Amino acid sequence: MGTRLTMWEYAELQGVNRRDFLRFAGWIAAAAGIEASAIGKVVHAMDNKARLPVVWLHGQECTCCSESFIRSSHPIVSDIVLDKISLDYTETLMAAAGHQAEEALQNTMKKYKGEYLLLMEGSIPIEEDGVYCCIGGRTMIDIVKEAAEGAKAVIAWGSCASNGCIQASHPNPTGAKPIHKVISGKTIINVPGCPPIAEVMAGTVVHLLVFDRIPQLDGLNRPKSFYSRRVHDTCYRRPNYDAGLFVETFDDENARRGYCLYKMGCRGPVTYNACGAMRWNNGVSFPIQSGHGCIGCSEANFWDNGPFYQHLASFPGFGIESTADTVGVVVGAATVAGIAAHAISTNIRKRKVIREEMKGDLEQNPKGGA
Repeated sequence: MGTRLTMWEYAELQGVNRRDFLRFAGWIAAAAGIEASAIGKVVHAMDNKARLPVVWLHGQECTCCSESFIRSSHPIVSDIVLDKISLDYTETLMAAAGHQAEEALQNTMKKYKGEYLLLMEGSIPIEEDGVYCCIGGRTMIDIVKEAAEGAKAVIAWGSCASNGCIQASHPNPTGAKPIHKVISGKTIINVPGCPPIAEVMAGTVVHLLVFDRIPQLDGLNRPKSFYSRRVHDTCYRRPNYDAGLFVETFDDENARRGYCLYKMGCRGPVTYNACGAMRWNNGVSFPIQSGHGCIGCSEANFWDNGPFYQHLASFPGFGIESTADTVGVVVGAATVAGIAAHAISTNIRKRKVIREEMKGDLEQNPKGGA
């Protein structure tokens, strides 16, 4: 076919009826952080816009971002979203190999220059002229620079591409770098996480598909829809933190009661991600709900930020407290003070009542007789 199919036309060919397609449009709008009043725009765009050509590159990584995306428990993400984009090149999912694969990459970059979306998964090594990651006889540095030049937009999938992740941890022998430190002149959308949540990935892509522009980003170029709040802020264990109730060891009674995991090293208070709100496996759970503290995998240098099971020295967010220990002490002291205050106020009220009763008796019987 000479022209590219629109998203609706392609979905219709796959046997998707109009009702399911509209339901999908509403769901994906919500996933992308788009308000309900704009769902009509989402439907219009999917009805009329051609599928977006995509080049998905893999540098130094474990492919967990791809695994997260295609193995989402939500079938719409894994089965339909991939249909809404024209995945023209990806080393891990494409059927072609060798010269045919390289030809597909070159054809996409030439035919759709300025139109295709570049998705980068993995860090990029720069030591020894980039020889630590080569594909088709070329270094990843050269491939990325060429692909980014003609891309409509660039998305860095996961912490490897966003901030270097484990490959960039000390002593970083390959000189692993995130993509924003390798290319310039392009706005890069960072979607960190090891791996990112599948629905977060889908929502970011859909925003580009529908509105033809990048979503609103924070200071680290992360979509605000998904990275504007700390895991700590949306965690269901937060009330226990505020009350000074902490797990001391993973096998203690406090752990069984679901108390806060901060003292066990949880990085939720310093990690920005949607885990606590969106959760994983179709919204079933997330690490903290499963009993393990957040390791801060969506933040830069998380691998080098000290032992995972040792709580941080301090962080802002609870009045003027400096440590979790202080919070417990302050809350405990406040409780004791509250009990004492309650006792004092009770005694004062009782004395007042007694005085009033004595005064009443004297007025009724001034002489004190029977």
